[in-house]
Amino acid sequence: MNGLFISGTDTDVGKTALSALLLAEIRRRGTNAAPMKPAQTGCERKSETGNLKPEERKGTQFQVSSFKSQVSPLSVPDLDYSLSMAQMCVSAETYQNMSAYQFEPACSPHLAAEMAGTEIDIAEMVIAARILADTYEFILAEGAGGLIVPLNRRETMLDLMQALKFPVLLAARPGLGTINHTLLSIRTLRSEGLEIAGVVFVATSDQEFTFIEEDNGATIEQFGKVPILGTIPYCPQLADPAPKFDDLPIPVVAEIEKIVNLLDR
Repeated sequence: MNGLFISGTDTDVGKTALSALLLAEIRRRGTNAAPMKPAQTGCERKSETGNLKPEERKGTQFQVSSFKSQVSPLSVPDLDYSLSMAQMCVSAETYQNMSAYQFEPACSPHLAAEMAGTEIDIAEMVIAARILADTYEFILAEGAGGLIVPLNRRETMLDLMQALKFPVLLAARPGLGTINHTLLSIRTLRSEGLEIAGVVFVATSDQEFTFIEEDNGATIEQFGKVPILGTIPYCPQLADPAPKFDDLPIPVVAEIEKIVNLLDR
């Protein structure tokens, strides 16, 4: 399988926006890429069939939320965000493979699974990825929270990264505090033998960059010995739950183009 695992130094650092932007740009270049959100919490019951193929939008009955059922009763916000950004419509079965585990409680995946009376199985996530790889050339898998978020009482997100064997791209905040969080994340990834594709800063608030942000990248590159691939500038359109790549301002598009070039995609 060919792919990239997008993780973050923490929750709400912009990894969903980064994942969606990468998907849209890579597909725009002619690569048949697919998004994947292996585990999502904070899901809602579907009120409509969203990004399903047109012929499936009527009469589809969603019953359960487990991977084995191949159908989904829930809307997966991060997955829907990426599909919208790339203007993709997929089948119900493909949607389920793109998000093997979906839970309504907005908490850690391991806890949400326990509350639902089940347990997350990394092997099932890998099977889902392999099924996607039969159709798609490249998979962009987005993690949940940071690196060591538990998936069950034995395994964490790191175990999933190792099972998928994708290089890891780290999304980080550009501002104060990011040096410690990012260097700790880099050290953890390296200690687990995972390949680090680089770091991307994502500005999630409209704050002016100062000497602090300017130095953070250089410092992380120096101590972490990984490339800082770029900074996604603050963009109000990225807060839309259903964004479109074609509607984004030029600075955002130019930055993601540069990042994809550096990733050699």
